[in-house]
Amino acid sequence: MASDRKVHVFQEVAKHNKNEDCWVVVAGKVYDLTPFMDDHPGGGEVLLAATGKDGTDDFEDVGHSDSARDMMEKYYIGEIDPSTIPLKQISIPAQGGQSNPAKTSDFAIKILQFLVPLLILGLALAVRNYTKKD
Repeated sequence: MASDRKVHVFQEVAKHNKNEDCWVVVAGKVYDLTPFMDDHPGGGEVLLAATGKDGTDDFEDVGHSDSARDMMEKYYIGEIDPSTIPLKQISIPAQGGQSNPAKTSDFAIKILQFLVPLLILGLALAVRNYTKKD
């Protein structure tokens, strides 16, 4: 690791949340992963999701290999000041990815997939009853 152990303030680290500027906090250490964005096996979006918060749990949950842990050393830029980490995690939304507006349309499609057949069934029953001869 680098010999200079610069201490970073959490609010400043949280601002680095873009594809072109991505800093992540893991186990109290700050890493500038900008050069690694295109090379990360899970994609840059995974790294962006870990910005603006303590990414230790995200990193550990994946179960990274020893070589991945060793690789982190070249991206190390300092330590995080623990007193600046908010008790309630605030997250500045990542600006490199897009929000998913399709969620709203997915909901509408599911509703229509349910309502349209019911409407057709009701219409068919109404036509049958109206045209039925006694």
